[in-house]
This record gives sequence, structure tokens and C-alpha cells, in this order.
Amino acid sequence: MIAYIIRRIVAAVILLFIITAVTYVIFFEIPRLGGQTPNQLAAQFVGRDPSKASLLAVKKNLGFDLPLWDQYWQFVKQIFVGKHYRYGPDAAYCHAPCFGYSFKNHLPVWPDITSRVPVTLSLAIGAAVIWLFSGVFIGVISALRPGSFFDRFSMIIALAGVSLPIFFTGLLSKSIFVYGPSWLHVWQEIQYVSITDNPGKWASNLVLPWITLAFLYAALYARLTRAGMLETMGEDYIRSARAKGLRERRVVVRHGLRAALTPIVTIFGLDFGLLLGGAVLTERVFNLPGIGQYAYNAIAVTNDLPQILGVVMVAAFFVVFCNLVVDIIYAVVDPRVRYA
Repeated sequence: MIAYIIRRIVAAVILLFIITAVTYVIFFEIPRLGGQTPNQLAAQFVGRDPSKASLLAVKKNLGFDLPLWDQYWQFVKQIFVGKHYRYGPDAAYCHAPCFGYSFKNHLPVWPDITSRVPVTLSLAIGAAVIWLFSGVFIGVISALRPGSFFDRFSMIIALAGVSLPIFFTGLLSKSIFVYGPSWLHVWQEIQYVSITDNPGKWASNLVLPWITLAFLYAALYARLTRAGMLETMGEDYIRSARAKGLRERRVVVRHGLRAALTPIVTIFGLDFGLLLGGAVLTERVFNLPGIGQYAYNAIAVTNDLPQILGVVMVAAFFVVFCNLVVDIIYAVVDPRVRYA
């Protein structure tokens, strides 16, 4: 088991290194291969009508006048040891881990992202708990009673949940429960409050975003669980377990559900990792100042490439980390993984 975990950790570190290389090439080298000069590359980092001094400073700070490998080495090195950025007599220091420096607001990217992590983490964890338990529960009940009214009705709702985009369900829920009639007016305008400041307000302001986001994912998990349980409950070992006289609950949970959990664990790790990288649409609809909102502003409003690059790197880390956790959980859920 320990050897398996070590192998997965080493593989995750190598994957993160590959991601940094691919990300660097996409952001810095492909534009150059497309014909952009170092001055044109530097101009994208400082905004409109930059001065020659600003272009020269950015070009020097990012190493656009250096060979490719030197540029990439500086890019990787700053993540671990930080970096000094100089503008003539002025200087700024980006502390490690340094995921970039915004030349438009003259602030390191990492503190901006970490200040928004609690918002995205609160949204992702709350929604994940709701969609995981509700989706799996509905899927199991539907599989145990195929063709029943509950099965047909829940699968219709699940189909609607999968089909409807989050910006539609989010705006619809806000129009009903925030701006709707007085007898449905459950929430005031939603504003994020830190859990350390007021746990009650923190939860009440996130209930509607949680439910809206969970509706999309729970529908998918219900359909996936139902399909897996229907296949599993027809296996020979299930009939053998029943023939031994085991209670139905033990047969369903210990033998049926456990075998059907493998694809659920896989997709949950991917979905949760992606959400930690920013639930862009949900955070935009409910005006939550998380990583997704930060990424949207960097792309659509300020066109701040260092901020975009920082979000990409952090999101990639979350996805790789969650997949590492999923690989370890595999070994617990399915012992065959350890021996393979």
C-alpha cells in the first residue's frame, strides 16, 4: 500500500512538472512562434499604450530577451524561491510560491488567489456534499426499484438537471427565491460572509448556490449510480451473497454499492478538482468573489495575463491533487488496485 502511494505521488509530481512546461509554452512560446516580437509579448502584460521604459522592464523581468531554457528556468524557479521585479529605482518582491506578478496593478498574483480560495472552497465543499449523497442515494433507490414511479420521476428530473445549464438554473433560482413573490422571498441579496465572522450567515448565504450547483451534478451522479447498481446487482456474487442468507441491506451496501462506487469516485475527483479551480458560472451568477470570478475578471475585464496564468497553474494543481487522492481511495474501495 505504501509503495503504491509513493508511486502515485511521484507520478503526480512529474505530471505537475509537465503541466508547468505545457502552460509556459502556451502562454509564452506559441505567441512567439506565431510571429510576435518580445516587445509585443511584453505589451500584453502592461496594458494599453505602454511606455518604452515599461516594455523594457517587463521584457527584462520575464526574460523575453533570454534563450527559451533560461526563460523557463526562471519561470519554474520563481514558484519555489520567489522573484524580484524591478522598475528602474523601484522594486517589488513576489514571495514564494510566486505564480506571477501583475504588471497592471503591481501586485503578486498568489495573495490575490489565496484570498479567494475560502470562497471557492466553501462553495465546492457544500455543493459536493449535497450532490454526492443525494445523487448516490437517488441512484441506489432507482436501481433497486427499476420501472417504479420513483425511478421514472427521478430520472426525468435527473435528465433536466443534466440538460439545463448552470447560468439558467442559477438565474431562475435567484428570480424565484431572491427577487420573487414575498411568500417565496427566502433570501435577501446573496453576499459572501466568512465562516469565521458569522457561521450562520456564511451557511445561509451559500445554501442557494449550493443547491443550484448540486442540482447539476447530482443529476449526473444519480444516473451513473443507477446504471452501475443495475449492472452490479445482476452479478453472480450478489446472488451468492443472498443465497448465504445475508441481509438485503448488507448485500446492497457492502457488495453492490461498493463495487459500483469506482466510477463515482473517479468522476467525483475530477469534478471536485475542477470546482476548486473556480466555479466560474456559479460565482458569476451569485456574485461570489471566488477564484472563478477572479479568472473571469482577468480574462474579460482587465486582460491580465499573469493573473490568468496563475489561475491556470492553481487549477491544475487542484485537479492533480484530487486525482491523487482518488487513486489512493481506489486502493481502499477496491483491493484489486493494490495488487495490480
